[in-house]
Amino acid sequence: MPPSSSHIRLLITGYLDRHPDERPALAVLLRALDDTDTDTDGTSRSSVPGRITCSAVVIDRERRVLHLHHKAGRMPLIPGGRVAVGDRTLHAVALRQVYEKTGIPPGALTLTPTFMDRPFDIDVHDVEARPDKGEGVHRHYDFRFAFCLTDGVSAIEPQTEEVSGAEWLSFGEVSSPGLRAKLAGSGLDGIAVPTNASALIHDGRGRYLLHLRDAHKPDIWEPGSWALLGGGREPQDATLEDTVRRELREEAGLHLPVLEPFAVEQATGTDGTCVPIQIFTGRWNGDPDSLPLTEGVMLAWVHPDKLPQMLVPPSTLELVRRHAAAVAPRRPATTVPGGRTVPGGTVLHVVGVHLYLEREGKVLLGLRHTDSAFAGSTWHFLAGHCEAESAVACLVREAREEAGLVIDPSDVELVHVVHVVDRQGDQPRMQVVFRARRWEGAPEVREPDKCVAWEWWSAKDLPEPIVAYAQVAIDGIREGRPYSELGF
Repeated sequence: MPPSSSHIRLLITGYLDRHPDERPALAVLLRALDDTDTDTDGTSRSSVPGRITCSAVVIDRERRVLHLHHKAGRMPLIPGGRVAVGDRTLHAVALRQVYEKTGIPPGALTLTPTFMDRPFDIDVHDVEARPDKGEGVHRHYDFRFAFCLTDGVSAIEPQTEEVSGAEWLSFGEVSSPGLRAKLAGSGLDGIAVPTNASALIHDGRGRYLLHLRDAHKPDIWEPGSWALLGGGREPQDATLEDTVRRELREEAGLHLPVLEPFAVEQATGTDGTCVPIQIFTGRWNGDPDSLPLTEGVMLAWVHPDKLPQMLVPPSTLELVRRHAAAVAPRRPATTVPGGRTVPGGTVLHVVGVHLYLEREGKVLLGLRHTDSAFAGSTWHFLAGHCEAESAVACLVREAREEAGLVIDPSDVELVHVVHVVDRQGDQPRMQVVFRARRWEGAPEVREPDKCVAWEWWSAKDLPEPIVAYAQVAIDGIREGRPYSELGF
């Protein structure tokens, strides 16, 4: 069913609460919607005096907006277009348009906490006649929705039939005057932040309170699964703690004296976008059957050991396990090699040292031997494990032994650290990446049983397959991030 007149009217009403000075420009459209039935297609030309279109304001971490160069147009425009059969909301239209026009999927986008799925801007303009398409002069009402890129960057594959290219423009360069003014005062910076909040409630004895969702409501997250209580931020919520407290009160009549931030997880919303969720922890030891549950099927205490036998989102399973490990009773101190005593629960981490060499925008990578114990036939940094030496000394030694490169320790700088655990229960590894500003020699294969080739690769077009944490480190270095986690 296409977007209804009531859906569009509600969006306009909320928008005018923020921008009352734009009421005259939208008055004709509002009157037309008021004169139609609630469930009528609100985008039909027989219902409204003009055409409703939708666009996406995609913002990256450098406070730039994605624009497209259309073959038929003169100026760059943000991705957008008409409503199609199957679009249930105007917000869904904008998501579809950005995917079709640029190749950026909904999962690479997240809503902004201030505007969520409400229009950031509504642009009203007249369109010239198109005799070739049988169209006279008519008016467009363009509903524009704001999104941030989840990872700061995204590959763009413009639709070649209509689009000749794409570019990122700063807020001050945005072509639409109205949109440019709203962006300037929006406070948006392109950084994806949590828009939802959930509560990880435990009883202090190892059990967790989980909520069984209705299996017959496809429009909710994870129907039929066990999940945490919580939900999306509403306009009246000043903070995400307000959000989770409201949700606990509305869903189960729960009030917890203390709620503390624990982690941020990422889920996929019903519209396909990435939804960062702020997880709070709280303690309660009551009877779930006594709570006035208003949503879902039931609440129950569950021990982490039982979760693998239940339908639970992987992110929830990981959160419960992580929290259970964090609050587990302290174990007695242990003695490590060398006779040193460490606190109970301490886990030794392996330290790996890696060389990041860049020349004319290209990064040096080695192809590991097929029979290598680690990552055979895979591209990787020049790397090694620390012995009885400092990390920089290890790097200098490995560069000489593996590739015949001579590096002065004073020319080395730390550029990234990746904290890695391959599988649950494996020994964690701290992968340290150093950049050498200068070096002597050309890379040569010195240890053919480990590495069979050294090649320079564009940082924007890395080879496949490549060690996962090496890819993460290179992305982090390009984005200026000093630290990443993988597998936790």
